[in-house]
Parts: sequence; structure tokens; C-alpha cells
Amino acid sequence: MRALLESNLDVPIKVSLLIENRLLREALSRLFHKRPELLVVGELGQDKGQAEELPGSNCDVLVADFFEPAWFTAPSTATERNDSPFKTVLIGMVDDGVPFLEAVRAGVNGYLLKDASGSDVVAAIRAVMRGEAICPAKLCLTLFQLVAQLGQQRTSQPPQGKLDLTLRQRQLVTLVAKGLTNKEIAASLNLSEFTVRNHIHRILKQVDVGSRHEAVDAIRAQGYAMTS
Repeated sequence: MRALLESNLDVPIKVSLLIENRLLREALSRLFHKRPELLVVGELGQDKGQAEELPGSNCDVLVADFFEPAWFTAPSTATERNDSPFKTVLIGMVDDGVPFLEAVRAGVNGYLLKDASGSDVVAAIRAVMRGEAICPAKLCLTLFQLVAQLGQQRTSQPPQGKLDLTLRQRQLVTLVAKGLTNKEIAASLNLSEFTVRNHIHRILKQVDVGSRHEAVDAIRAQGYAMTS
């Protein structure tokens, strides 16, 4: 059913090729031109003078056969222009966790090894357009291991010193936890709204969070009871 829906797409996926190997670039171009769901909108080699042209290619998916972090800053540039950032699929890659994780950190969406076929590349393009990520199973395990290591590091870190909240701050946080607005808190504590806002602003900075609800969670985690 999914294949049928994909084959009947009204709007083709716009693909740009950033392929150092000319023979491979031309072969992929011919393959993609035979696919009605794909539209090749750009073909580039590895010319560093053309890196700034990538956002202008207006593609949905960039397919590249090499990885250099400096080349893959285009999506953030596109976002600044309020355009949709493109997805990136790397092909012909090595089965090595180090460059794979570096590519993941740079925001790459697909990572295919040297033995990937043309059909694999087409399938990867479709997958990343569905919001999926593509990588070999062995390298997927590398991601799991990295996340597990990060979790262990957080667990092993010594707890930070307990927050030193004043009585007034504890009263404020308790009322915030109950869902009261600044105006309601001001009325409850016989304060001005301006004073309440200043107190809450200082609490957010002290706890190092960005919202009232995050502050409540962080303060609860420190062992403070939310009681009036």
C-alpha cells in the first residue's frame, strides 16, 4: 500500500547530486530520471567553490558520496531564510562508527555503505522524505551504545548542591506548581505583579531553566516539597 501511494505522488521529490565520482553521478542521474517520483534539480562535483550553491538548488534531498562537515551547513542557512531545510543521504560510506557518528551530529539523515545498490539509494530518499533515518544495522548499534554511554555518564556525575531557596521563593514555586498566574500569585501573597515577575525571573536563572514548569520539576528533583 505504501509503495502504491509513493508511486502516485503528485509532487516529485527534488533531488540534488553532490557526487565526486563523475561516473557514479551520471549513472545516478540516469536512474533518477527514470523514476517519476524523483526530479533531479542539481548535479555538482566536489568543488569547494560551489558549497554556497547548495541551498539555492531548492532540493528536498541532497545525495552525496563524500562527507565534509563544512559542506553540510546549508540546512541551517535555509532555515534562516524560512525555507524548508533539505534532507541529506550519504552513499558509498565506510563501515566505521567514527565518521558515521560525525555525520549524524552534522544532521545527516541517511548513511549508506559502498555496497548499496541504486534501488537502496532510491529507497533511502523515499524514507528520509517520510521522516525516517537510514543506516546499516551495525552502525545503528553504535548509536545505541553511544546513548547508553551518555546515560551512564549522567548517572555517574555527582549531584549538584541543593538550591538555596528563600522562604518567599518556596512560596512562589508552590503557587506556580498549583497553576496560578502571576496576578493570582500576587493577590495571594499581597505582592505586586512586577515583584512576582522579578522573583520568578530570578528563580529561572537560579535553576537554569527556560520555563516555570521546568523550574517546578527541577526544584522538586532537589527534594523541595511543594507545600504552602
